[in-house]
Amino acid sequence: MYADQTAVLGPLATFAEPHAYDLCEVHSERLSAPRGWEVLRLASDPATQRPSSDDLLALADAVREAARPAPQPVPLHEADEATRGTKRGHLRVLTSTD
Repeated sequence: MYADQTAVLGPLATFAEPHAYDLCEVHSERLSAPRGWEVLRLASDPATQRPSSDDLLALADAVREAARPAPQPVPLHEADEATRGTKRGHLRVLTSTD
């Protein structure tokens, strides 16, 4: 709260906040604010520091996604090559018909 000259130190953020920063334990203990500012240290609930079932499900989904084989590219047929141009990655080079 910049206008209130207050720095609030609490649990890790659960969503993106433009003026909030997540700090490790060491840096949160050493936090200092500009002269004249107040530092509010909010006590965190120990029960919320353990992984939740949502965290575990998100981790399991990420592992499943990483384990999936990459889709194989579909080869171009020679007829497609002549009518559509040369394929280069996700782009195609089109030749002039002049």
